This record gives sequence, C-alpha cells and structure tokens, in this order.
Amino acid sequence: MYLPSAFRQDDLAELHAQLQASPFALLTSAGAAGVQASHLPLLLAPDEGEFGTLYGHFARANPHWRDLQGGAEALAVFSGPDAYISPGWYPAKAEHGKVVPTWNYIAVHARGPVELIEDPERLLQIVSRLSDQHESGRERPWAVSDAPREYIDSMLRAIVGFALPIRRLEGKWKLGQNRSAADQAGVRDGLAASPSPR
Repeated sequence: MYLPSAFRQDDLAELHAQLQASPFALLTSAGAAGVQASHLPLLLAPDEGEFGTLYGHFARANPHWRDLQGGAEALAVFSGPDAYISPGWYPAKAEHGKVVPTWNYIAVHARGPVELIEDPERLLQIVSRLSDQHESGRERPWAVSDAPREYIDSMLRAIVGFALPIRRLEGKWKLGQNRSAADQAGVRDGLAASPSPR
C-alpha cells in the first residue's frame, strides 16, 4: 500500500479496533489460477501472534482456497469509512484556488501465510466464534448450537476454514492531516452537512 508518513497508522490497538469495526475483508492472493479475491467476514484473535491472527472460511466450491494450500501468502484488505472530499469545502479555494478533489479513507492491510483448516471441530469453533461476534448485542442472539447438529455438520462439510497469522500489518488513515487546520475544519463541516450516512 502506498503509505505517505502523514497517513501512516502504526498503533496496534487502533489497527485491531479497525479490523474489528470493519470485519468484512477482501482476501487476495496470487497462485496457479492467477490473482484471486474473495469477500469474507474475518475474525481477529488479537492475542495470537505478534500482530494477531485472522480466521475465516471459504465455501468449498470457491476455488480460491486451493491456491492457498501449502501456506501461501494472502493479503486481507479491510476498508473503513471513506468519503469524497470536495475542494469547495476548503477555505483555501477562496484564497488561491489551488485545490483539487480527493478521497479520504481508512484502510488496513494484513498479510501472512494461510493455514487451511478442514477439521470439523476447528471449523465449528471458527463459525461459532464468527456467529457469536456478529450476534452479540442482539436482543436474542442466534448461536450455531441453535441449529440441529446434523445440519451444522452438513454445512461444515461445505466449507474450508483458514487461519492467517498476521506477519505484516499496515494502516492508512488518509483524513486530510496534510491540510491546514482551516481546510480540515471545512471538510468536517462539509461532511457533517452531507445527507449521506457515510
């Protein structure tokens, strides 16, 4: 990822918080079938390894997992909030006109070798933890154990799980830090006035 120093985020707690806030990632890799990309919800185990470990699963019918056999490296891209930034929001536009549009965003890239998981008990742990994470906070959270075990067993046969111990973690918070305080305030006001919930 192109990472100018003004936008670099190195705080591990902040990076982990973003992975947990935006758990739907784009998992990419290059292998015999070329470059592959799968959109997957991932679970972060922050205390496993230097930068944490990601867990997820593929549909067994998705050929992407086959290219990851043998510990191939993958890149998980987590996109956080993003927004178009109009040059009309910058006071600098009225001062000298030397402004252009941009896009502000938060992104985290996590790289590491993939360990494929086909053991039914480990798969059950992964899907249970993923479900628990996304059901937490609901009035009546659903749990994997709510479904009949034979049904869950058939679903587990239809997936291939994985663990991705993070070896490299990069964060980019491109939020106008390179602009003047007045231009930053103009962007805040412009975004606050936008009808878009983003």
